[in-house]
Amino acid sequence: MNRLIYLVAAVAALAFSACATRSVGAYSVKAYAPNNPQSVRVKVSTSTQHIYVLEGDRLLMAVQGCVGANGSTPKGTFRIGSKIKNKRRISQPDAGYPMAYWCEFLPAYGFHEGFVWNVPRTHGCIRMHREAAARFYALVNVGTPVHIASTQPEDAKYGHLVRKLDQRNDPDPPRSFMMSPQWFKDPAGPLLVKQ
Repeated sequence: MNRLIYLVAAVAALAFSACATRSVGAYSVKAYAPNNPQSVRVKVSTSTQHIYVLEGDRLLMAVQGCVGANGSTPKGTFRIGSKIKNKRRISQPDAGYPMAYWCEFLPAYGFHEGFVWNVPRTHGCIRMHREAAARFYALVNVGTPVHIASTQPEDAKYGHLVRKLDQRNDPDPPRSFMMSPQWFKDPAGPLLVKQ
């Protein structure tokens, strides 16, 4: 019986990774290890939904996220206040829904894993593809500065490097898998690479 449960979870994981990227092919993200983790900072452009992780002028990662609908993502300068890898939603509706790789920048607002749409869709949080969320979590620390604005200078400099993603039509993976501890398993391979 345990073997069957493991097989179902493994198939679900493969199905999720395939369906979550079926429209754009295999989705991968490269993130570079910082030389000085204390110098890492995050910039978010709500107009492009791009997330830039920088160390000084050095780009460590640039990805598309999904920001809040109707301007609900707070703008301003913040700091990462807490990190919880295995976070689950505690409020209704849908208490228990995974919000893996949670990096809170304001009470009840954070970066986390979730479906990425090409239009603002969240209630104010900033969602990222699992591949990006895991790497983002590895890059930032409690205290990392976050600047969120309508536009960022990095849009012109690095925006062309951001791979576009739209998961709006991708089905949810089986709920039993989403509610299992297996959901929080890191993507394969090293999260950060040396440059």
